[in-house]
This record gives sequence, C-alpha cells and structure tokens, in this order.
Amino acid sequence: MHRSFFALVILSPLALIFAADSPTQFKYPPGPTSDQVDDYSGIKVADPYRPLENPDAPESRKWIEEENKITFDFLKGIPERHGIQKRLTEVWDYERFGVPFKEKNRYFFSKNSGLQNQNVLYTTTNFSEQPRELLDPNVLAKDGTIALGGMDVTDDAKLMAYGLATSGSDWQQWKVREVETGKDRRDFLDWIKFSNTSWKKDGSGFFYSRYDKPDEKNKLRNQVYNHKLFFHQLGTPQTQDKLIYERPDQKEWLFNAGVTDDGRYLIINVQRGTDPKNRIFYKNLVDPESKVVEMLDKADAQYAFIDNEGPVFAFRTDLNAPLGRIVTIDTSKPLPPKIDELVPESKDKLEEVSSVGDRFVALYLHDAHSAVKLFKLDGAADGEIKLPSLGTAAGFTGKRKDRETFYSFAGFATPTEIFRYDFDKRASELLFKPKVKFNPDDYTTEQVFYKSGDGTRVPMFISYKKGTKRDGKNPTYLYGYGGFDISSTPSFKPENLVWMEMGGIYALANLRGGGEYGEKWHEAGMLHTKQNVFDDFIAAAQYLIDNKYTSTPKLAIGGGSNGGLLVGACMTQRPDLFGATLPNVGVMDMLRFEKFTIGWAWTSDYGSAQKPDDFAYLYSYSPLHHIAPPGQRVCYPPTMITTADHDDRVVPAHSFKFAATLQAAQSCDKPTLIRIETKAGHGAGKPTTKIIEETADRWAFLVKELGMKVSK
Repeated sequence: MHRSFFALVILSPLALIFAADSPTQFKYPPGPTSDQVDDYSGIKVADPYRPLENPDAPESRKWIEEENKITFDFLKGIPERHGIQKRLTEVWDYERFGVPFKEKNRYFFSKNSGLQNQNVLYTTTNFSEQPRELLDPNVLAKDGTIALGGMDVTDDAKLMAYGLATSGSDWQQWKVREVETGKDRRDFLDWIKFSNTSWKKDGSGFFYSRYDKPDEKNKLRNQVYNHKLFFHQLGTPQTQDKLIYERPDQKEWLFNAGVTDDGRYLIINVQRGTDPKNRIFYKNLVDPESKVVEMLDKADAQYAFIDNEGPVFAFRTDLNAPLGRIVTIDTSKPLPPKIDELVPESKDKLEEVSSVGDRFVALYLHDAHSAVKLFKLDGAADGEIKLPSLGTAAGFTGKRKDRETFYSFAGFATPTEIFRYDFDKRASELLFKPKVKFNPDDYTTEQVFYKSGDGTRVPMFISYKKGTKRDGKNPTYLYGYGGFDISSTPSFKPENLVWMEMGGIYALANLRGGGEYGEKWHEAGMLHTKQNVFDDFIAAAQYLIDNKYTSTPKLAIGGGSNGGLLVGACMTQRPDLFGATLPNVGVMDMLRFEKFTIGWAWTSDYGSAQKPDDFAYLYSYSPLHHIAPPGQRVCYPPTMITTADHDDRVVPAHSFKFAATLQAAQSCDKPTLIRIETKAGHGAGKPTTKIIEETADRWAFLVKELGMKVSK
C-alpha cells in the first residue's frame, strides 16, 4: 500500500524531471526547478519544484500559461463539452433562496434569479410583498469575483455590517450599510479573516477579529498569526478600534465573539486552528471595566454556546459524550465551572442546537441525514419537526421569544426548499420551492453500508436515474472528504444532477475523519489514523465494483481541499483501481502545508512534519511524495487537477508541484492535466459562470476518459 518511510531516499531533482521517457500524447512544459533538499530529523527529502511555490515568479507564470494551454486545448477537442455546458446552464438557471432570518419587524434573505454570479441580499416586512434589494455584489465586479463574505444586522434592523471577499480570497473588507436607504456609511475595516461580527444591542458598534496588516506582496502565501478581538465604534476610523482581547503568547489562537440576546455578555469562542476542541471565555458588557473571564480554558472538548438565562449559560458539547449533549453552567458560581446535564447524549450525532420558540431546536444526524427534535428549556422532550424525506436540513435560527423559524431542506435530487415553522401551530409551511428544468421523480437515492479494510461499517449514499442497471458498466463518480469533523450529507447540486442525467451514478461516502458519528468517528481518521480515511474510500470504490454499480474503467473519484488530499492519496496508493481522478484544490505536500497562510491550523488533524513521529506518518502517505520515483513504471489513471491562482487557503503550490511531479512520473499515455483558474480562490464565493465552466470541463474530461456516450 504505502512505502516504508525507512526505505525513502533522496531523489535527484534532475532524475525526477527527466524520468518520463514514456509514451505520451502530451508534451508537458518543464516546471522551474532547484536543487532544494530539506532535512527532517535526519531524513533528506528533495523538493525539486520548490520554485513553483511562488506563483507570481516569471518562470511560474510561464509554466501556468503553458499548462493551461495544454489542458484547454485538450478540453476543446472533446465534442460533448459544449452540450454539457449548455445543459448545465439550463439546469442551473432556476430561482433559489437562502434561509431567511428576522430582526425586529423585517426579514432578510438571499436570492439568485438563476445565473447571477453572486446571490443578492433582499429585505421585506411581509413575504407576500415584493422584496427590496439591499445588496447586489454583482454590480461590484463585472466578472462576478466580489462576493458577500458575511453579514450582521442590528436588533432594530436599521444597520447591517457586511464583509466582501475578492477573487475568492479569505481576506475581507467590512462596511456598514443603512437598511432603509441602502447607502453605505463611512465605516471601513480591513485585514479581516476568519471572523464574524456581532453588534452591541444599542447599535453603537460591533465586535470583530482581525490580523495585523500583512505584507501586501505576499498576503496570499505568508502565514497568518495573532488574531485579535476588537470593538469598532460606529463612525470612527479602524485605527481607533478598541482592543478587547489578544494572546500574543498563543499566536495560533483564533477568536470569534457574539453578544448574547439579552445584551449582557460577550461570548468569546477560542480555537486553535481547526481543532474542534475549543475554549469559551466571556466578558460582562454591563460593566465596561470588566475583564475577560477564561471560563472553559482546557480545550478538552467542543463547546458551542446556545443561549443564557441570566448568568446560566447553555452549551452543546461533546464533553464525556462523543455524540453530543446539552449542558448548563452557572457563571455566578466560582470557577472551575460546574457542568450540569440538561439533554443527555442520544444514539445520533447532535450537530446543532438553537434556542427559539421558547424551546431548544436540536438538529441531529441519523446515519448522515437530518432529524430535528424539540426540547423544552428544562430539557424535557417536546416532539420533532418532521422533514419531507431523507436529506439535509439547516437553519432554525432566531431569538428565544420568536414564534417562527426558517429552515432549508435538500436532497441529491431535491433542490433546496425553504420552510417556515410556526411554533404555535407546530407546523411547517413551504415558503420557497424552486422551479427546476428536470423531473426529480426520475431519480432515486439509496443508502448502503459497507465494510472498510479493518471491518468498520461505513455509510454511503448512491444516487442515479431510475431504471439504471447494475451491470458493472455505469460511469460512476465517487466523492468524499473525510476530515476536520465535517459531516458530508445529502445536498442538491445541479452539476450532480446533470451527471446522473447523462447516465452517471453519483456516490458520496461518509468516511472516518468526518463528523457524521461524533468525535470518535473524527478521531478515527486524523493524525496517525489518517490512513483509515483512504482505506474507507478505497473500500467504497471496491464496494461499487463488487456490487456491479460500476467497474474500474468506468469509476472516477473526486474531492476538494482535504478531499483533494483524499483523491491524491488514493490514486497514488491504488492507481490500478480508478478509471479517472479529479483532485480539486488538494493538500498534496504534507511536509510543507503548515508553511503557508492558515496551513498551520490543520496540524490538529494532520500533525506536523517538524515532529519526527508525525513526519514519518505524513511522509508515508503524502500524495506529492508518494508518486513513483524514477525507475518504477507506474501508469496513473487519467487525471485532471484543478486549482486557482488566488487560493490563499490551500495555496496552489500544492497542485502545481503535484502536477509537475506526476507528469514527469507518468509511464503511459493517459493524460495528467492541471486546470488553473485565474481570479478565483478556494471555492467560496466563486462566480456562477466559473462554476459552470469548471464543471463542464470536469464532466467533459470524464466523458472522454470513461468512454461515456452522451449527446454532443
């Protein structure tokens, strides 16, 4: 499966570059190289394509242009590509809505007429009336590359703080808009990343977190440390913002703060990177001179603040309950805090909890699909909110005294519907139902359970057009993520519908490392158990083959970010198993991921190459370092790597170096291409036009490489 780390030797950069004297239909450009060799606790590791870590260097730009030319020339030669893009555009062109929320007497929600690059924010006092446009990001950039990154409205619904992200960057600029007039005030805040905002109840200003101003030239690559929590007084320059909390002794801590509904407290969530185990601090806002109280300071579990009744705080936590429970803490009593259980752990994963309608609305995951239960404020069970079918629900926000809440529901062939729930009537009302250009009844989804290599039972959703025969000949796209306690649940994506419409099967595997079954499931696929995630994915592929859904020549795998790592690891460990691979914005260099932007934050899930034990494990599966060395004749499956030159989450160097190394190592004529998007980032806020174009290219690539027969 994977090579022993003790057997690894230094690879000569030149030997690696010129190793591909194999038959190929492509003449790949030589990437810029160096003689860079790094020492990891005595183990020497060559990094010949280190210059590609600087995407703005002239040599890198030349390589990017030449790679894109090869890729797009190849894609243009696929006859079905135009028809796929046309059909994607048709299916995408439907009116869709975000989940509404209410402040005072006014509702706010997002809407997209169909092909708008960005969703538009609307407001109304009555859903029976024509809503008023409040913010349209589409007018801010002709190509749609400016996106709404976040927003927060005052309790009196008069002002809205909002953040804008450009070209997919994590960096955001925040402004303040008057809801009534739609005009911006003079407030402007910069260098904000990984932050929400939360207004004081009097509307005098809001809390937010930011970094110090970075090096402008390298802001998309350099590491970011020392998050700081500030208060911005409305109408004043950012330079006068009051520092609320910082920890220079803990440069990796991230702060997000929220004002409680009663306005008495500021709840400060403290995380170290992506570790779900967090800390909870708070500040008494009634006393301007109060200090921050470091209440839950051990990072021994995950804590999510729900609501408070005076000094008694309610939390969702997995402390001594891996699947989650609801607890309370009386902050009027001396520290250390005494934790009292309100709603015990159940057999399902407790995903989210809100306090609305004088109840707790608890969103559970039952075998990776949603179930919603209600509890009285004393913890007593109080029924459930029935959902239409197997799928994913989200929303349920509001204030405790609200008599209504809103939620979304979606499935693999069910476009997102928006519901309003009336607590007095205890009934859901369909508010927005999309009108789509296909018949959802033509498709079906089944959930299966298969065994991974160590016998672990793993769920998988399989969706396809009704009437599909299990004869081993179906083109199949297997998708996965498996990391960071993130749950993969049913969702509607137009691109997957078009894939199924073309005769493809779409499969989603719920791998270890995710959050589908709580913290134990997460821990079973992180750090030195990360190989379990890859084994789960490989076992999912084998299940699809063994049960005649598909066969190796017809099976493609895909995933993005941590899912791109998943694809990279599986295709290098089992190149014989797949008919095509589509790694998207993947973490491919497991020895250097922590050197860039927020990469250090992922060490909670991956470990660090600076630690000898972690290095040995990371090196054993790192996709970049697992590509066959010179002399080993390996035929890798057809591959199209996708990334973006403005990705400051997973910097494009991961994909650049992986592509250059893979192209040099390929021993057969199967394509190893890289598609590099410009003016785009990690994925959030990507314009609709770019999403459709990229999807058309992915499906066209698979049509050709899997030998699919579709109309041109």
